[in-house]
Amino acid sequence: MKQTLLSSGIIYLLFGSLFTYMAIENVNSNGFGFFTYLLIILATLDVGSGIRVIFYYFRMKSRYKK
Repeated sequence: MKQTLLSSGIIYLLFGSLFTYMAIENVNSNGFGFFTYLLIILATLDVGSGIRVIFYYFRMKSRYKK
């Protein structure tokens, strides 16, 4: 099965939300620490990459229609 850009972008967004949830739970239980900051950085990168990939997918889709 070929993985499309849209499904890759959705997977990035899901992982970003998972890392965000884990960071919030870690702050509630242990406070801010190295692992919390690592989770925040991973969530930021995943959400940013997911948004970029989804926008790229729609941009390429509109170019191929023309």
